[in-house]
Amino acid sequence: MAAAEDELRTTILRMTRERGPASSICPSDAARAVGGDGWRELMDDAREAARRLAREGAVEITQKGEVVDPDAAWRGPIRIRARDAS
Repeated sequence: MAAAEDELRTTILRMTRERGPASSICPSDAARAVGGDGWRELMDDAREAARRLAREGAVEITQKGEVVDPDAAWRGPIRIRARDAS
């Protein structure tokens, strides 16, 4: 795993835990936090980090408010949220 993806993973986990399962983040939030002005270059890595975290059960990926399969070929905007512990 590349250093940027590892940092994105850590950032996604931190940001989603801070917001809790009732709220979510955009992959661009994590990309901006890690990449600064070059955040756009990290968008594919941020989405891939989210997929990996979702596969591990650490987060959920949603689209239009519905949880999506991290392995599906989804397109368009997604959100990332912490999993509800209940």
